[in-house]
Amino acid sequence: MTAAATGNAQGAGTPVAVVTGASSGIGAATARGLAAAGYRVVLTARREDRIETLAAELTDGGHQATAYALDVTDRPAVDAFAATLDRCDVLVNNAGGALGADPVATGDPADWRRMFEVNVIGTLHTTQALLPALTASGNGTVVILTSTAGHGTYEGGAGYVAAKHGEHVLAETLRLEIVGTPVRVIEIAPGMVKTDEFATTRFRGDTDKAAKVYAGVADPLTADDIADTITWSVTRPPHVNIDLMLVRPRAQASNSKVHREL
Repeated sequence: MTAAATGNAQGAGTPVAVVTGASSGIGAATARGLAAAGYRVVLTARREDRIETLAAELTDGGHQATAYALDVTDRPAVDAFAATLDRCDVLVNNAGGALGADPVATGDPADWRRMFEVNVIGTLHTTQALLPALTASGNGTVVILTSTAGHGTYEGGAGYVAAKHGEHVLAETLRLEIVGTPVRVIEIAPGMVKTDEFATTRFRGDTDKAAKVYAGVADPLTADDIADTITWSVTRPPHVNIDLMLVRPRAQASNSKVHREL
């Protein structure tokens, strides 16, 4: 684990928020939002250089932040990470993503498997590993970032849709199973969010295809929009649970109905 700065004492009384997939996009924006809200943020992602840079930015700004390189699909690594924490009050399961946009008939099973491993199994790993600490905190919060794809379908998206449906069911079932414990389960399901990497990664670096996703859409959501939603949900009084929030830009009526000004 790499402490991004030595100038800020990491007091035991400061609530701790773990954010997975914090190297870019919604994860990075959420880390900034929670740090500003007074949390000591622990940034995890595979790209260590990215999260170290972000942690340094936050600590230079007077916040408390730590970077820890982590692949959420590696269960022993997740368990080792959990053992390093002195406490955990909030877990934001943001790590995930989409690969490909092929129809069911020709979709690559390797893409489907990778999406399921990161979006569903990765969320399962971190949630299981940190649930004891979240419970011990007395007011724990699990945030699971799914997608409107977890609540509807669209052509060419079956692999991602299946993974996000699985993640949605994980959140819904966990909430039922731990009711009566001091842990909330919040699901945030964004629609069309324009970030630097999501669509480009999905289309394996094809920037032209990625650009077409947002073509003509005046104001798609931004990473900051979703981070603001997550931060607001987490900072509600402990007895208030935002079970599920679907967030779309005004131009998007459904997964397959988008107003474009072309």
